[in-house]
Amino acid sequence: MRWVVVVAGALLAAAMVFFSSPAGAYAADAPDTPGGDQEATDYYFGGRIEFDGDPVADVTISVKGNGFEAETVTDAEGRWRLYVPEKDDYVISVDEDTLPEGVIVDPAQLPESMKPVSGTTASFEVSFGLTNSAIINLFLGEGERQTQSFVDQLLVRFINGLNFGLLLALAAMGAALIYGTTGLSNFAHGEMVTWGALTALVFTSFWALPFWLGIILAVAAGALLGLALDAGLWRPLRRKGLGVIQLMIVSIGLSLALRYTFQFFIGGRTYQLPGASPQPIQLGPISLSYIDMISMGVSIVVILGVAYFLLGTRIGKATRAISDNPQLASASGINVDRVIRIVWILAGALAALSGILWAYFRPGVKWDMGTQMLLLIFAAITLGGLGTAFGALLGSLIVGIVVEMSTLWIPSDLKYAGALIVLILILLIRPQGLLGRKERLG
Repeated sequence: MRWVVVVAGALLAAAMVFFSSPAGAYAADAPDTPGGDQEATDYYFGGRIEFDGDPVADVTISVKGNGFEAETVTDAEGRWRLYVPEKDDYVISVDEDTLPEGVIVDPAQLPESMKPVSGTTASFEVSFGLTNSAIINLFLGEGERQTQSFVDQLLVRFINGLNFGLLLALAAMGAALIYGTTGLSNFAHGEMVTWGALTALVFTSFWALPFWLGIILAVAAGALLGLALDAGLWRPLRRKGLGVIQLMIVSIGLSLALRYTFQFFIGGRTYQLPGASPQPIQLGPISLSYIDMISMGVSIVVILGVAYFLLGTRIGKATRAISDNPQLASASGINVDRVIRIVWILAGALAALSGILWAYFRPGVKWDMGTQMLLLIFAAITLGGLGTAFGALLGSLIVGIVVEMSTLWIPSDLKYAGALIVLILILLIRPQGLLGRKERLG
C-alpha cells in the first residue's frame, strides 16, 4: 500500500509540473497574440484601431458568420485578431459602446473590400483574399452613430424574407410536383439546387462565357439533370415496382453520392459568381442591390409561368390529374411516364434557377449549399400541403419571411428553427397543410 501511495504521489506531482510548465500553459491557452484566449486556427482577421493617429485600446470587436461567432478586445497598441474556422464571408462588428464618446468608424477610410452593413456605422461585410489572413485597419472619426428603428428593421427583414421566400419557392414547387406525381420525397433535390449554382460557376467564371449565356446554360443543365435522373434511375426503379420507402432511401444515397462528388471536384472553399455583392441601392430604410431586384423579378415571372403551365396547358392539367389519381389518369389515356418525365425536367430547371439565385442571395457557391436549403424546402412543402405546387409557393413565402424576421428576437444562428416552430404550430391546427386536402380515413 505504501508503494501505491508513493507512485500515485509521483504521478500527481508530474501532472502538476506539466500543466504548470510553459509548454503545458501554451497547450491550454491560445498563442500570445492580440486576440485574448481564442482558439488559434489557420484563418484570421486582424488589424489596428486608431483615432487621430493614436491607438485605441479596450474596443470590443466581434466576428459572425456561417454559424460561428467570436469576439476580442484591442490591446494597448490598438491591435486585434479574430480567428475563424474557414475562409468564408463574415461580418465584423465594432461595439459602439466601447468607442470614445462622439466618434465612429470613419466610412471614408474603409478598405474597398469592406462593405458596411445597412443601418449601422460599425458592422462590415468582410472576406478573405488569396491568403489565409485579412488585415483590416479601422480609423475612427467624429460623427453620429447610425441606428435603425424597430419599424425600419422590420421592413428591411420583411423584404429580405420575401426575396428569400421567392427563390425558395422555385425549388419547393419543383419538389412538390415530383412528390405529387410520383409520391417520392426526393432527398437529392438539394443537390439539384447545388448543381445549378455549380454549372453557372463553371460557365461564367471558369469558362468565362457571357453572363447571360452562362445562366441560360446552367438552367438548361438543371433540366438535363432532371431528365437524366428520371430516364436513368427513377423510371427503371418505378417499373420494377419499388415502393415509396425504397425510392426515398435511394434518393438519400443519391444525395450523398452527388454531394461528395461535387466536393471532390471543387473542394471545400466558397466561390463567388460574377457580380456578387454589388453596391446596394438605398430606398429609404431598405437597401437592395440590382441583383436582389432582378432575383425577385425573375422569381415572380417564373412562378407565374409555372402557374400558367399547370392551369392553362394540357400537360399541366394532366400533371394535376396524375397528382389527384394516377390510376384513373392512366385509364383516361394520359401517358403517365411522359408527364412524369416532363415534371422531372421542369423540377430540374427550377432547382437550378433557385440555386443560382441562392448563390447571389447568400452569397457564394459551395459544394453543400443545397443541403442547407433541403430542410426548408421540405418544411415549405409540408406547410403548404403535400403535393400541391401552389401550397409549396405559399409555404415558401411564409418560411422565408419567418426566417428573416425572426432574427429581430432570436439569434441569427437559430433563425431556421423559427420556421420549423411555425410549421409545427400550423400542422397542429391543420394537419393537411394550408392548401392540402384532408384525407378520409376508413
